[in-house]
Amino acid sequence: MLRYKATIAYDGTQFAGFQLQLKQRTVQGVLEKAVRTIAKSTTRIVVNGSGRTDAGVHALGQVIHFDFPFELPAAAMLKALNSLLPLDVVVKACVIASPDFHARYNTTGKRYVYRVKRGYYTDPFRRFYTGHWKYDLDVSKIELALTDFVGTHDFSSFAASGGSITNKVRTIFAATVVEDTVNEELVFEFYGNGFLYNMVRIMVGVALEIGNGRRPVHDILRLYEVKDRTQARYTAPASGLYLKKVYYGDGPADKVELDTFS
Repeated sequence: MLRYKATIAYDGTQFAGFQLQLKQRTVQGVLEKAVRTIAKSTTRIVVNGSGRTDAGVHALGQVIHFDFPFELPAAAMLKALNSLLPLDVVVKACVIASPDFHARYNTTGKRYVYRVKRGYYTDPFRRFYTGHWKYDLDVSKIELALTDFVGTHDFSSFAASGGSITNKVRTIFAATVVEDTVNEELVFEFYGNGFLYNMVRIMVGVALEIGNGRRPVHDILRLYEVKDRTQARYTAPASGLYLKKVYYGDGPADKVELDTFS
């Protein structure tokens, strides 16, 4: 059995998330179908992801691995997968990995982007690819507030119910926002060693409320202390969230990248 590592991108609009679900269209499901077809196998070949994305969430650089029953050159595997996958999923890179590589358990960091479309009315052409905020915003307040996310904190107030992880302590290496005036968007970017269920979407929700004056600029510090999800309130919609990159010991944890989604 050879282990393949691949980097994939997908439009999450028509998926019920990454993880396999009964009678639901999922990213893992279409990947496993393609891998099984290439292997000409009647039994399941498990495709492991670096993490689970929810319904409607997109990926620019999700990482997967799977064990394959015979050797194919990595370039041939990439070509074969892309010939079988639906148009809303693409394999961007593929290599033969070491037998002990694991897409989920070997991660050292992840980078997410969240796009917010500004304007009173929802843009029908971007509704599946951005969040939406119709209220006034002071972006300078958001920029200041985001500095409070950087560092190691207990993110209990920023974790949605339903997650199974009890340890809510995470380290955020960078949290930024860029105002794209041409497209009338705010582009948030978060880089950390790990993220909890809905954590990025809740962080964005809190930041937007700070920008709108509904919260004090440093309310994030209070939310760390209260450890109460209900006090964080708003969760930004899934449509604006993108998993940008997954790190495996190659992350700039001590010299953070300044690139932004484009």
